[in-house]
This record gives sequence, C-alpha cells and structure tokens, in this order.
Amino acid sequence: MLRQYELIDRVLAYDPEADEAMLNRAYVFSVNAHGTQKRANGDPYFSHPIEVAGILTELRLDDETIATAILHDTVEDTVATPEEIERIFGGNVARLVDGVTKLSKIEAQTENERAAENLRKFLLAMSGDIRVLLVKLADRLHNMRTLHFIPKPEKRRRIAKETMDIYAPLAERIGMYEFMKEMQTLAFEQLEPEAYQSITKRLEQLKEGSGGDRIAKIGSGLKLLLGRAGVEAQVSGREKHPYSIWRKMQERHISFEQLSDIMAFRAIVPSEEDCYRALGIIHRRWPMVPGRFKDYISTPKRNGYRSLHTSVIHAENRRIEIQLRTPAMHAEAEFGLAAHWAYKQAVGGAAALRPDSQQDWIKDLVEILDTAATPEELLEHTRIAMYQDRIFAFTPKGELIQLPKGATPIDFAYAVHTDLGDQAVGAKINGRVVPLSTVIENGDQVQVLRSKAQTPQPAWLKVAITAKALAAIRRHLRNTEREQTITLGRKLYDDIVQRLPAPLAESARDEALKRLKLPDEAALLQQIARRHLSDAQVMEALMPGSAGADVAEAPPQSSAISIEGLAPGVAYELAECCHPVPGDRIIGLRRPDASIEVHAIDCGVLADLAERSDDETDWIDVQWGHATEGATARISVEVRNEPGALGMLATIIGQHKANIINLRLDNRDSRFHTNLIDVEVHDAHQLMRLLAALRAAESVNAAERV
Repeated sequence: MLRQYELIDRVLAYDPEADEAMLNRAYVFSVNAHGTQKRANGDPYFSHPIEVAGILTELRLDDETIATAILHDTVEDTVATPEEIERIFGGNVARLVDGVTKLSKIEAQTENERAAENLRKFLLAMSGDIRVLLVKLADRLHNMRTLHFIPKPEKRRRIAKETMDIYAPLAERIGMYEFMKEMQTLAFEQLEPEAYQSITKRLEQLKEGSGGDRIAKIGSGLKLLLGRAGVEAQVSGREKHPYSIWRKMQERHISFEQLSDIMAFRAIVPSEEDCYRALGIIHRRWPMVPGRFKDYISTPKRNGYRSLHTSVIHAENRRIEIQLRTPAMHAEAEFGLAAHWAYKQAVGGAAALRPDSQQDWIKDLVEILDTAATPEELLEHTRIAMYQDRIFAFTPKGELIQLPKGATPIDFAYAVHTDLGDQAVGAKINGRVVPLSTVIENGDQVQVLRSKAQTPQPAWLKVAITAKALAAIRRHLRNTEREQTITLGRKLYDDIVQRLPAPLAESARDEALKRLKLPDEAALLQQIARRHLSDAQVMEALMPGSAGADVAEAPPQSSAISIEGLAPGVAYELAECCHPVPGDRIIGLRRPDASIEVHAIDCGVLADLAERSDDETDWIDVQWGHATEGATARISVEVRNEPGALGMLATIIGQHKANIINLRLDNRDSRFHTNLIDVEVHDAHQLMRLLAALRAAESVNAAERV
C-alpha cells in the first residue's frame, strides 16, 4: 500500500500546484473513517481507496480526482456523511464522491434491476463530470486485481460478469485500452477458467518453442528497417491478451493453431507524416493482408483513438499486426479520455471537465436513460451503445456520422436527429432510393426521406441496431400503446359508471383513486383496460356497496350466446368474417331467405354493403344479452420458426383461460410462420389481454385480431 508521503509526492511530481493540504486531509480522513475494517484478503480496508488513488496518479489526474478516489467509499461504508465531505473538502469533491458511490443499499428485486439502477445514477453523474467515470474505472480495476481473494465463486463470477458487460466496454468506449484489456483478462479468468488456462498455456508454449526471443527479433528487425529508411521509431511487441484470442476463436470458429495474428507490434514515430512514411516502407518490405488495413488517423474512432493498423505476412508465413502512431496518439490510445483530460487540464483548466470529443456519446447515453422502460432494456441499450465496431457515413452536406457495423438508414436518421428518425419513410444511398432495411456500407452518402405524417413502426425494431434508434422507437410505441389503452379504459370506465345504481358525486372519482392507491385518472384507466382491476372493484371504489352480485364473473370458457334486439326464436349466427365477441359493438344483417348475421360494427363487410345502393339487406340494432358467456375470436400470430414456438403459444393461451377451437398454419418461411387460431374467450377485454401477452413473448413477432 502507498504511504501518505509517497502518494502526495506522486501527485506533486506532475502537478506542483496541487492542494497538498487537501490530499493530506483526505488520506487521514479515509484511514480514520475506515478504521479497523478489513478486505477479503485481510488487508486494512483503507488500502483499497489508497491504491485506487495510486492508479489515477499514473494518469496524472488533478488533486480533486485523487481526493475523490481516496474518499470514494467513506459515505457508503463508514459513518461519514455527504455533508461532512462537503464541509471538509468542498462541493466538487463531495459531488464526485456521490457519483462514484457503489449504491449497494439500493432495494431491487433482481440483479438486473440493481445493476441498471447503479448504472443509471453512475451515467447521470458521469454526464456532469467525466472524472466520475475515471475514478469508477480505477476502483473496478483494483477490485478485479484482488477478486481472487473473495471465497465465494458465485460472487466472483457475478462481479466478473458485470465487469465484462459494463466496465470493460466503458473503458474501451473512452479509449482506455490498457484498463479494458486488464479488466477483460481478469474477468475472463473467472468466467471461463478452463479456456483461460488453455490459452495462457499455449502462449507460454509458443514463447518456449521460439526460444522466447521471437517477438524481440521481429521488433528489432522492424526498428532496423524503419531506421535505415530515415524514420526513427520506438518499437515494442507482445502477444495479444487471452480474452482477445478467445473471442477471435469464438467469432471465427477456429482453433488456437489456426490463429495467424497472435503477435502485435507498435511503432511510435515522431510525426503524423512519419506514420504514413513508415506504412509505405513496411508494405514495400512485406505483403499486406487484404482487408486488414485501417486508417484511424484520417477517420478517428468516436472515442478519439488515432493510429494506423495493418497486418503483413512476415517470415515463416506468419501474420503480424503493426500499429503506427505518434507519441501524442500513443498517450491517448493507452489512457484515452484520461490523457485527453489531463492535457486539457494542463493548458485550459476546467474546460476539460466535458471533453468535446465525448459530449455526443455521453448525451446519447443520458437519452437512453430517459427512454429505457425496464432494467433489462437499459442494460441492453447501454451495451449496444458502448460496444460495437464503427463505420462512417455522410449526410448530403458532407457531415460525418459514425454508426455501428450493420446499421441501416433508420439508425442513420436517429443519429442525425430523433425527429428525422420518427418521420423517416425512405432513404437514398449514394443517390439511389433504397428500403429502410438496407445495410449502410463504410463511406456511403445517405439522404433520409421524411414525411410529417409518418410515425415509428413496430417493424423498425427488426432493422434498427443502434441503442438510440431502438430506444426512441420503443418509447414511441409504448406511448402509442398507452394512449390506446387509456382510450379503451375510458370506454370501459364510462360503461361501469352507467351500471352504477345512482349518479356519481363530483368528488367520487378522486375518492376512488385514494381507495385504489392510484396517482391519477390515467393510471386508473390503464388498470381498467388491462383488467388489473375488475368491474366490481372499480364500482366498489366509486360507490361502496354498489357491486352486489356483479362481483362474480361468468365462466370464461362457455358457448352460451345471447343477443338482445331479435324476436324470440329468430335464427342468427356470428359472422365468420369478423368473429365478434362480447364487448364488441355489434349489428345484425337480415338477408332474404337467410338467417341473421351478427357482425362487429367495424367489420369490412358492413362498409362494402353501405356503398351498394341495390342491396336488399336490412340492418338490425342488436346487442349482447346478459346470458352471454363467451364467443370465438380469430387471431393471427407470427412466431419465430424454432422448436417450442407452438407449445409456447398454447401455454400463453391456456394461462389466460382461453380455449383453442381451431389452429391453421397460414404462412411459413425460413424465419417465421404465421398461425391463424380460433380461441374461445369470455369477452373483448380477455382477448385484448391475451394479445398483449402474446406480443410480449420473446418468440412472437406479431399478434393481431383477424
């Protein structure tokens, strides 16, 4: 563990103007606050925040950040309070400490909810001051270095998975590749111990088989080659880290022996011009591997990373990867935003709190926080936003838009502006009109065609891949569904009010909301529409004692049908074209020499008849009778073509107390098949709930009433 004077000396070595007194106060405060607390390895607990601060001194961060690292666990794990931190160390340090706090006291039903809530507050704090992220990453890195001391394997795996899913991608996203690689390696060791041992053993064998000097020889040869051509270079080489090798083996479905680019070399040259000169020298000496050259100098990654990458076929037909960069590029490549922050801090003071190159990305993440409806959705969207390879496309005016590989014009439109995405109706790529599902290639020019009448469509969820687009589409669909649910709930509410034995007082609804513990009228209407509240419950809340015999509902699966408005004994039948069920508004059609047909009021047949002047059909006003106990509806369900899909449909239908009368396969292809299902239901409310449940199932692509 770093001693107090050692930590202070480290900071003063790169920042002589640092507040030495504040750092001393922070060190003493942390030691006293944590007292006799111990870590899993038996060390004093305060050794952890001190080591986190030591990691951040390697990044040359300012005194407030170092103090935050020293204090970051005091509010959560000791009796120290935020007010005390603010009084002793100032508002900036107190705000940073609050942003980094682990939030372990959050009550959550699932691990996903806990992780999502931690991530939510963390990202919000990070959007205000990026130093929160730097401290948090150093905190996680030190925890991973000591993870093996935790005795419970399941806890080690949980921490490792969270590191792999959230913290390593965050480090990569801001260009801190050394942090990312170490986190991934340590997490990989816990999550896939057998694969980790196998790969590390193979790497050791590879070193021993070449006498341990193969990398040194290749590096020396590369330095000599560039030096003879007049380019001074610092060359270093290494094997790729185990997790990177394992991921390539998984993605390419190949064995370790089939990997040809295990070794990577880095040449640091004085200037940007020397990078391109060195590239030409290397390509003249060794054959380049087609498709493996990347110019991140002319088109940097979104996290600011700049370098030239190429792969060549070296001696013994062995592929090697070579990276070319300047010292400034190398500093930012190793420590990413932290290096950028430290540099701007040195020359521009507080301007470094929100580096320009990161603002758009942080803004996108905060927007995702506002649109994610569930913990799972938040985690999914955040992972997508942080962890995808990028391509570059251009607007008609030449503005550069970065997108993940596989992105479509829908993703492009939302990347430009949310309103453009909402109103997209088509696109032109390189001047040619294409569908919105077309995959954009690197360097394409994309023009989005829009219409104010357009709104996001459910089908867009199949073609959009960016977190921003998916979040915006889902938000619109949720809002639309909410409006439709409220509209239906209002109709059902009005029907319930009509059945009350007396008119309602003006205050009755407000009193009902209190009895039902609902915040407002919209919540009440949604509860009614989704049948979370029965008619009897609503009646009792509006007018206590009014439900009476209505409390008991009729059995859901029955075939007794009663129609009022017809003379006793008159024959009738429910129309096969629209399959009306109780709860639908209905009308009767009497044709010559035929029984009366009962149709739903919005049936297409009625519209056709209304336009025909020569039709002899009589229209009869009818309604469902009180004896009606159910009817048969027809639904169309599009599901993935995979084992168990049909069983899943039957399970959901059974869970909702509906009865399958008939089932027919209507359409089938390699990915989806559509089933027409006749189900016996109690009424339209039950049918609506069934369709909502089907749409929510993972394997269901669409579920509609026919």
